[in-house]
Amino acid sequence: MSNTQNTLRSVKQEAQRVGIGERTLRRWIAEGKLTGYKAGKLLRVRPSDVDALFVPTNSF
Repeated sequence: MSNTQNTLRSVKQEAQRVGIGERTLRRWIAEGKLTGYKAGKLLRVRPSDVDALFVPTNSF
């Protein structure tokens, strides 16, 4: 795993990177689907954890 994938990023940054809503990522954290890390008041996630939620499917 690369150092970039281990770096914690804000929920907002990751939501923008993968093209989903920030509320969606926060909901996934609340539901236990994604691990969130608190740094004071800031909530952070690992890009590799976010990527792991997306599973490729067969093309239609």
